[in-house]
Amino acid sequence: MIKFLDLPKINARFESEFKSEFNAFLSSGVYVLGQGVTTFESNYADYCGAKYCIGVSNGFDALALIFKGYLELGVLQKGDEVIVPANTFIASILAILEVGLKPVLIEPNADSFNIEASEIEKHISANTKAILVVHLYGQLCDVSEINAVAKRNQLLVVEDAAQSTGAIDSVTSKRSGNLCDAAAFSFYPSKNLGALGDAGAVTTNNNALADVIFKLRNYGTSSKYINDVLGVNNRLDEIQALFLNVKLKFLDADNVQRVAIAKRYLLEVKNSRIKLPKFNGMQNHVFHLFVVLVDNRDHFIQYLKAHNIQPAIHYPIPPHKQKALKRFNVLKFPITEKIHDTCVSLPISPIMTDLEVTTVIKTLNDY
Repeated sequence: MIKFLDLPKINARFESEFKSEFNAFLSSGVYVLGQGVTTFESNYADYCGAKYCIGVSNGFDALALIFKGYLELGVLQKGDEVIVPANTFIASILAILEVGLKPVLIEPNADSFNIEASEIEKHISANTKAILVVHLYGQLCDVSEINAVAKRNQLLVVEDAAQSTGAIDSVTSKRSGNLCDAAAFSFYPSKNLGALGDAGAVTTNNNALADVIFKLRNYGTSSKYINDVLGVNNRLDEIQALFLNVKLKFLDADNVQRVAIAKRYLLEVKNSRIKLPKFNGMQNHVFHLFVVLVDNRDHFIQYLKAHNIQPAIHYPIPPHKQKALKRFNVLKFPITEKIHDTCVSLPISPIMTDLEVTTVIKTLNDY
């Protein structure tokens, strides 16, 4: 079976370093917000090209803390509208709702799966105060155009960069995490930079925002037992920070391998029944996922499984159709619904062999 994602094999490459880091961690006696977190925050800020990185508990909390930070600073107010793609993972929308803001869902581009400046402009109202761009599947949105729209309308732009770690914008040559006002990252184990548990981070160049998020993630403290704001416990786990520091050194090489596999799929898959993703060959896509569209998804998935290939679906139900978001159930988003009804994620990871990639390609061509 060609696994969709073989996490044990991916992480086996770092086993000796992981064990060394764990042994040092165990003997240190510093298990929360130690040097591992501080070092990772410095390393990841440098990697993204941002001034600040705040390590947090997961990607959802990273997003929520950004919005909480802006609320605490008075830049946002409860009830303000945030434009967000309709076809994102539900966490993007839940984070907006969590802090008392109002998500305004919009359609993506049918080819890129990302939202565009032209569609955003159609939905800006007097209550719109922010745009949440989601770099879906690892491909960056056109942030230059979106930032221009935001500047004209005095809006914040926040990156949901959970899937785009390492991607480089082709206009500015800046990395994801340094493209907008702030960015939220997830280091869930399946991500391109994946921890061995939950982990996340916020990056920003805004000193005031960074300062308040550092406080918010740790009970609102500026120093021990001194609480400046109403905070929470959203700290990055020390051991996960140590593991992430190990893996960060290999991230670019892993992303290069992902892109190489994607290029083979795009070049060698020749089947009109399978709609391949669009890719301009630039560094603005790190292929966290390689997503194709097929009309009869159930049949296609059974076919792949019968040929010992494990697919996945990201995501089978659009957020506005979820029971948890009843208030949005009446909305209609034809492009989003088409994507969610027909999308299939193919195996792609830095440890796939050439033979495995060739097998997937042959199986797709024979479908």
